[in-house]
Amino acid sequence: MDISVVIPLYNEEESIPELYAWIERVMTENNFSFEVIFISDGSTDRSWDIITELKAKSEHVKGIKFRRNYGKSPALYCGFKAAEGDVVITMDADLQDSPDEIPELYRMVKEERYDLVSGYKQKRYDPLSKTLPTKLFNATARAVSGVKNLHDFNCGLKAYRRDVVKNIEVYGEMHRYIPYLAKQAGFDKIGEKVVHHQARKYGSSKFMGWNRFVNGYLDLLTLWFLSTFGKKPMHVFGFLGTIMFLIGFIAAFFLAIGKLLGLLYITDSAFFYLSLTMMMMGTQFFLTGFLGDLISRSSTNRNDYQIEMTI
Repeated sequence: MDISVVIPLYNEEESIPELYAWIERVMTENNFSFEVIFISDGSTDRSWDIITELKAKSEHVKGIKFRRNYGKSPALYCGFKAAEGDVVITMDADLQDSPDEIPELYRMVKEERYDLVSGYKQKRYDPLSKTLPTKLFNATARAVSGVKNLHDFNCGLKAYRRDVVKNIEVYGEMHRYIPYLAKQAGFDKIGEKVVHHQARKYGSSKFMGWNRFVNGYLDLLTLWFLSTFGKKPMHVFGFLGTIMFLIGFIAAFFLAIGKLLGLLYITDSAFFYLSLTMMMMGTQFFLTGFLGDLISRSSTNRNDYQIEMTI
């Protein structure tokens, strides 16, 4: 199969039929073999009913229905797991991403051998409350991740070589950092394509507000720490703990010498309490690193989601 189109959605009943018809037309015109995987992320409107109706009419449609709303990253994770195409395309369901971009994205992956191609919405139709945080976020993401050539990490329209989506784990809200995750997994040929961004036709955005901005930075710090120290937490906590313990111990040693020589009363000096505090904190940091090492060796089920139905 040439292409899998993975579409996470939440309450997008108005746009689904139009989006699928558009995708189907593009695929037919370009003679692509394809599948379209809709992931209903706990939608409370008629989204799943419409996906079921489309499936009855077309063999290209697949659907995954979450029992409740988990978020975009879990939806992408399950969509990636189900995808069978050589090239996997992701896009949002709100008609702001154009399926007409698919042939060129496919060509860049197949002919130019990119591992991942990310869309760049150079001209956006979003309000300032969304575009300003996005610019600040992308500047920080470029600096931290080392992926310098991307202007829009969080663009929903992306194309991947199949191996990429099968070898990265998207969880929590890490969909913003898929290029970073791909790079960490060894897929470092990452490109960008300027794509057309359309004004929202139906409903309102489900991802508004400055909380996205704050959460994005917290997630970026988490990903940086995990990628740097995730499998070796003892290296950072053990190092900090050792340094703090040694500083406290040396300070306490000199205080003890002063006491023996009769130069001072230990309990009258603020350095006595500081040295004890440093030694206690150093011990706690060291133990934190040791426990982190033990935890990192155990497997978790963080991508265990309740799927109500699959078609």
